[in-house]
Formats: sequence, C-alpha cells, structure tokens
Amino acid sequence: MAQLLYKLGRLAARNPLRVLAFWLVALALAVVAFFTAGGTLASSFSIPGTKTAEVTAQLAQKLPNLAGVAGTVAFQTEDGKPFTAEQRKGVSDLLAGLKGHDHVRDVVDPFTVQQQLTDQRKQLADGQKQVDDGKAQIAAGRQQIAAGQQQLNGAKAAVAGNPAALAQLTQQQAQLDAQSKQLDAAEAQLVTKSKPLEQGKQLLDFSSKIRTVSADGTTATGVVMFSDDQFSLPQEARDAVAHKLGTASIPGVRVDYSAEIAQTTDGIVGPGEITGLIVAALVLLLMLRTLLGTMLPLISSLIGVGVGVAGAMAFSGVVDMASVTPVLGLMLGLAVGIDYSLFIINRHRRQLRAGMDLHESIGLANGTAGGAVVFAGATVIVALLALNVTGIPFLGLMGDVGAVCVAIAVLVAITLPAGLLRLVGTRLLTKRARAAIGRDEHAEAAPKPMPTWRALVTAALAIAALLVIAAPALSMRLGLPDGSAQATNSTAYRTFKTVEAKFGTGVNGPLLVSAQTPKPVDDVLATQVAIASELSKQPDVVAVAPAAVADSKDFFAFQVIPADGPTSVSTSDLVTRLRALPPLAGGITLGVAGSASANIDVSDKLLDVLPLYLVVVVGLSLLIMIIVFRSLLVPLIATAGYVLSLFAAFGAVVAVYQWGWLSSVFGVHDPGPVLDFAPIILMGVLFGLAMDYQLFLVSGMREAFVHGVPARAAVTAGLRNGRAVVTAAAIIMVAVFGGFVFSELTMVRPLGLGLAVGVLFDAFVVRMLLVPALMHLFGKSVWWLPRWLDRILPNVDVEGAALERSHPLPGTAPVAERERETVSS
Repeated sequence: MAQLLYKLGRLAARNPLRVLAFWLVALALAVVAFFTAGGTLASSFSIPGTKTAEVTAQLAQKLPNLAGVAGTVAFQTEDGKPFTAEQRKGVSDLLAGLKGHDHVRDVVDPFTVQQQLTDQRKQLADGQKQVDDGKAQIAAGRQQIAAGQQQLNGAKAAVAGNPAALAQLTQQQAQLDAQSKQLDAAEAQLVTKSKPLEQGKQLLDFSSKIRTVSADGTTATGVVMFSDDQFSLPQEARDAVAHKLGTASIPGVRVDYSAEIAQTTDGIVGPGEITGLIVAALVLLLMLRTLLGTMLPLISSLIGVGVGVAGAMAFSGVVDMASVTPVLGLMLGLAVGIDYSLFIINRHRRQLRAGMDLHESIGLANGTAGGAVVFAGATVIVALLALNVTGIPFLGLMGDVGAVCVAIAVLVAITLPAGLLRLVGTRLLTKRARAAIGRDEHAEAAPKPMPTWRALVTAALAIAALLVIAAPALSMRLGLPDGSAQATNSTAYRTFKTVEAKFGTGVNGPLLVSAQTPKPVDDVLATQVAIASELSKQPDVVAVAPAAVADSKDFFAFQVIPADGPTSVSTSDLVTRLRALPPLAGGITLGVAGSASANIDVSDKLLDVLPLYLVVVVGLSLLIMIIVFRSLLVPLIATAGYVLSLFAAFGAVVAVYQWGWLSSVFGVHDPGPVLDFAPIILMGVLFGLAMDYQLFLVSGMREAFVHGVPARAAVTAGLRNGRAVVTAAAIIMVAVFGGFVFSELTMVRPLGLGLAVGVLFDAFVVRMLLVPALMHLFGKSVWWLPRWLDRILPNVDVEGAALERSHPLPGTAPVAERERETVSS
C-alpha cells in the first residue's frame, strides 16, 4: 500500500490544479444534490419491534388521525390578567388560519375546547337535574297512588255487600294500576337516561385536571395537528407554521410553540463550532509556523467535510434521517480531516527541512504518513460501521454517515494535500527554515529510559484519576432531551416551562394508551368508563381522557397525563406498570405509546446492546493491534487504557448533564438523563481515535526497538518522536469537538463534551502517560509474541518502512545499512 500511496502522492503533485478541481467539483455536486434531493431531518427516534412501535402501528391502522405530529402552541397574556374577548378572538383566528397550510390536518382551539368542556358539564348538570326532578315527580306520584290505594281499600271494605259499588271501585283500581305502570315506565326511562349521564360524569371527573385554558385565565394551549409523522413531515411545512406563529401580532399576548414545530436544521453550524475551528487554526499556526501551512489542513478538512455532509444529507429525502446524524459526520469530518492532513504535511515538512526534493518528499510523506492515515481512518470507519450490529436503524445510519465522512476525509488527505503542497512549494517552511534546508542541525541525544519509580507513580496516578472521573458513570440514566433542555431563549423552552407552570409537568409528556377488545363492543361509553377507571387507579396518573374510538368499536385510545415530565423516573415506572397490567375484564389488552414511551423503549434497547457493542469494539481493538504491533501485551495495555478513558468520558457527561456540575459553564440549566445514544456513539468514535494515537506513538516505539534500541529506551524514543504531532492533533480534536458543546442543537452537546473529554484523557493521560509507563514496567516482554502466531499473522507495514529503505533522507544511510551498523556495534 505504501508504494501505491507514494505513486498517488507523486501523481497529485504533478497535477495539483486537476486534483483541486476534482474535489471542488465533487463539493459542488454534493451541495447541488442536497438542495435538490434533500428531505426532512427529525428530532425523534423510533426502533422497529419495540412495544411503542407496535402500538403506533395499530394506531396508524385503526385511528390514522392520531398518527401525525402534534405541536403545542402556548398563548400567555403579558400583563398576567385573563384573556380579553379581543385576545381570545385573536388566538382563535390565528389557529384557524393555520388550517389552510399544507400538511396541517386540523387545529385545536383552546377556548373552544374549554367552552365545550364547560358546556358538557352544564349539559350533564342539566340532565341530572331533569332526572332528579323526574324522580321527585315519580316519588310524588307514587305517594298519591299509595294514598288513593289506601282510600280505595277502605271503600272496598265498606261496600263489601254492594256489587254495583264494588264494580265501580274495581274500575278505579284499574286506573290506579295503570297510573302505577306509567310511573314504572317513567322510572325505567329515567334509569336508562341517568346511566349515560353518570358515565359521562365519571369520564369528565377522570379528565377534570386536563385543561386548555389555565384556571387563572392567563394562559391557553392550542394544538397544531399535522398529517405526517416526524420523518415524513417536510421542513417547509414546519417553517411555514413557525413563521405564521412567530410573526403573529395579538396585542398583549405572547405566542410560543413547542419543538415539534420549532425544529430546524439551522443550528448545525453555530458560533461554538466556528470557535473550535479558530482554536484549531491557532494550534496549526503554532506548530507549522506559517500561514500557508496553517491553511492547508483547514482547506482539505472543509472540502472533505462539505462533500461528506452535503452528500449524506442529499439522501435524507430517501431514508429517515435524524437531525443529529449529519452533525456526527460534521464533527468527525472536521476533526479527523484536519488531523490526517496535518500528519502528512508535518512529515513532508520534516523531509523538506532535511533537504529532500519537493516531489520526492510529497510522495514519501504520502506513502509513509499517508499509510498510517489510511490505517487510522480504517479503524474509525470499522468502529462506526460496527454500530449496525446493534440492530437499531437510526443508530446504524448514524454510523454509516459518520463512516462515509471519515472515508472521504481519508481520500481527501491522501490526494488534496499533495497537490496543495506542490503549489505551496518551500513556502510551507519559514524563511529561517528555508535558509537552513539540508543543514545538519543538532542531533538528538540518545534516548534514555524513564526512572522506574516515575513509571510506577505515573501509572498509579493516571489510573486513579481516570477511575475518580469515571465514578459518576455508575449512576448513568439514559433518555432523550425534552423541551427543558432547549436554550432558555428558545420558543420551545418557553413553551415547555409555560405548560409546566400553568398545567402541570406531565402535560408536556402525555402517554397515549390503547385498548384492544376481543370483539366489537355494544356499549362504547361503558367500556370507556371501565378502562378509564382502571387507568386512573394507577399511581402517578393525574388525569385520563378518551382520545378516540375506532369505527369498528374494538379499539380505543386514551390520553393519560402522568404526574411528572417525560424524562422522569416516575413516568418511566408508570409506563412499566401499565404494560405489566393483566388483561382487563372482558379480555381488554392495553398498550402504551407516545413520546415518553418511545424514549423509554429507545433507551432500554440501547442499554441492552451496549455490552454487545463493547465486546465487538474491544475484540476489534485487540485483533488490529496484535497484527500491527506484533505483540500481546501492547494491545491489552492499549485496550485497558481505552476503556478507562471511555468511562472517564461517560463520567464527565453524567456529572455535567445529569448531575448539573459546572452547569453555568456548559449552559445546563435543567439537568436530566444522559442522551440515550451518546454512550454507544462515544464508544465507537473514541475507539477509532484512541487507535489513531496509539498507532502514531507506539509504532515509533516499536520501530526504535526493532532497530536495536533497548525496550525501555525505545519507549522514550517513540514518545519523543511522536508526542509533538499527537499533542497538536489531540488539541485540534478537543477544540473541534469542544465547539459542539455549545451547539444550538441540544442533542449534539453531550456528544461534543464526551468526545472532547474522551480525546483529552485518551491522548494526554492514557497514550502519553499510562501506556508508556506500563510499557516501561513490562520492559522487553511487552513485545513478546508466540512464534506460531508470529508466523501466521500478516506483515502490515503501516508506516511504510520498506518505502523508507528505498527512499532515504539526504545525508542518511538506508535503513538496512543502519540496521547492520547497529548490529555490528
């Protein structure tokens, strides 16, 4: 592979403008494809086969009107007084005007609904009064009949011997009996009428705490019901509704709307990400010392990430893609794109300073450092593609998009920098360096091993520090962010808090409970009462309201308002209890759906697959490093270090986002559960990046050892030769990932923090402190490999040592000659 990359680098150097034009055309095509074929990104996640997915499919089939996205619109008076008649009319007119928008199926007017509830209660009260009056009249009639019967019985006794009088009394008796039957019929009618009245009253009592207008009359919540689900609803439809609501002018009324309407992709790149790039540029400038040198990795990275992300988003119209999916590609594409280009450019820079010919240096840098870049990129790609083993579609897609972006970053790194380096020429170096090209500058002193006591102390302190930082991970709780996690100045956050304050926290995360009967029922109202009664008995249930009934009368839907929000422990427990209920009387089975239920299912599924994915990643880590380093202990040390840095990243994320530590620094105003797919994404990405740093540092140690340097001194030699570029690369990655900590997209922030902290600990604590210390302690045995295994393993020349033998630096002996000299001495 080294020879192929060498030739590719020479070819790109001979045709720099063509290479640049190729990637610019690729970028233009990707952007055009995105604008012409790109679809909608969603903020929700679903996993086929979960209980929520099954109930949702039933709802879509039986009650399609409940299958679309529903967004909440919160209206609140600015003066804290109840809505005036004019304000109520303004709210109603605004919502009614939304019906004409594309993909809006219906709207819910809060004042109309609240009035309907009031009217229903009044109708029930009037009906109950009529029943009570009727009962009173019947009771009075029965008293009259009883009195008449008593008189008639007395008269019968008095005229016992008078047949004519008895015949007349018999006729009166028939009249009394007829009146009694009429009263019985009237009473039966009242019983028939009072039964649905009582059932209706029960249903209203179950839902009495559900309101659309607050008790103080200052707040109202409307609903915009879309005809499409989260993934198929076009962004243009959301934007149109959001624009209408955002520009509404109702005097004295503030209008806010929830994330279902406010969702947008505008926050993919924001000030935080740009700041990260600026920091990366400063690091490059400090290392490369020239503005041209600084610009080359940035240009390569931006072109590569543009091709990858725009190309990936072009497929969002074909596959269901979450909003965080392209952001992961953006994060990885920027970070590895800069680093990979830096590795090649820095190698070329060193060779230029040694006096190597420009074209030869470009080709050799591409064949040596480029080979390491290809291998490092391959490990990241494999780790990301391995996300497909989880069996979770949206997670596999995230891995695929991230892998594509990394693959493009690798392709750009081994082609575009070579062409750009040809255009820049020796101006890559400073004037002082150009003046000293080819001179024999001071030689480095022979490497000396670190003191053993220092290795022991370093290893102990590094392990202890990582374990302490990882401790919060033991209490990790997974979930998806709700409206409280949005920026405090966002309309979604204000809507969440307004609803919470005026209507209760649970209204922000209602459950949708389905009820399936074995056969169509005759008495729908009685069935609804029986089901609602059972649901309302459950702990942490605030209210239950019938939502819809299928035309077949064998499928019912209910809205259940929990006591707490959608990410709370009590709501999770409530979902578990409802699902565990045995069939109700008559064989009625219950199911639970809704955003809170879906989030619980996604989190549980991800928690279940974490161990499998960890085994796959660790297994890959061991296999790859055994092949590359031809050792058993080095892979074990490296993998143990990776696990420590991974859990340290978990601990940092839990401490900040779940516990609220340093909340003011990271903008965490409402701590909650950790983003449910963050651990598995961190696991895959950090594995690939850890292998990058392991390769660039430990391969130098192995090279020194193979060339005759004692094992412990070789550790120092490899660390000395590789730490400068690894330090710069790690700082760049931390800066890029850290910029996403302040992203406008809520779900991106914990990913940015976890990756930044993970890279920080892995590069500076694990790879530069812990791994060298442990390798020093093991000494020569760290490179032991059974002979039978050594014979069957392929010989992977990652850094192109064979290429270096045939292309030595000016003024140095070929590698083979140096090895002979080392042996003879």
